[in-house]
Amino acid sequence: MPSPMTAAQLSALYDAGNQWAADDDFFLAFVNGRPNSRVLDLGCGTGRMTLAVAADGHSVVGIDPNPGSLAAARKKPGAEGVTWIDGTSAAIPQDASFDVAIMTAHVAQAINDDGDWSRTLADLHRTLVPGGRLVFDSRDPVAQAWKYWTPAETRRVHTLPDGSIVETWIESAVETDGFVTLTEHRVLNGSTEESETSVLAFRTEDQLRQDLNSAGFTLDHLYGGWHGEDVGSGNGELIVLAHKPLDSRASSKIPQHHGVRDERERF
Repeated sequence: MPSPMTAAQLSALYDAGNQWAADDDFFLAFVNGRPNSRVLDLGCGTGRMTLAVAADGHSVVGIDPNPGSLAAARKKPGAEGVTWIDGTSAAIPQDASFDVAIMTAHVAQAINDDGDWSRTLADLHRTLVPGGRLVFDSRDPVAQAWKYWTPAETRRVHTLPDGSIVETWIESAVETDGFVTLTEHRVLNGSTEESETSVLAFRTEDQLRQDLNSAGFTLDHLYGGWHGEDVGSGNGELIVLAHKPLDSRASSKIPQHHGVRDERERF
């Protein structure tokens, strides 16, 4: 059954429920650690971070597989300063080179197929220059965020720019092997309820370390919160900061035990 909501309304609903927060501050500060960078925002959505990065003087490419989200992004102030591409990491131009690649808003978890995840990391490694940096976030499965994804905890009412009123709530079901099914329910202007289901991958710290190592990245930091907390003592996050080695043929091995952090500057 077609959604009673238009693509523009769905994008507006996403923006209404996802305002600028501490995670955005973190990602923007990371990018701004090196002025005038060439930045890839993979899974850019409606462009909240993409446009902020561009406004701070960086050259930015935003890629997302959702045409409605990109259509909304292209209409926002400053959008003309960004190159927008429909697709996944496979759509990264072969001749493109970036100094920084970011995946924000837990987009890494939406890449739930192991093969797709490996290809994504390989594509990012290919397109980053030697020494290029990668940052992304993923929820720590130890924190069990899905326990709070219940109708009672998540019910919200949003008024969209066109005057529409949307009531939303979410619920979740834990699957096997680190997957969680997330269902968002929406009611537009009191009409018939609709729902949308997605599957999120909850990769462990050790899995992320191994995946980065296999893709040729060197891990610089792994934080548990947006203020540099250790894993397990922050916001239930696994925030990955990594880079492509200067000699990309000889990536350093990433230690597999917990708690190892090098002594480089945070950004």
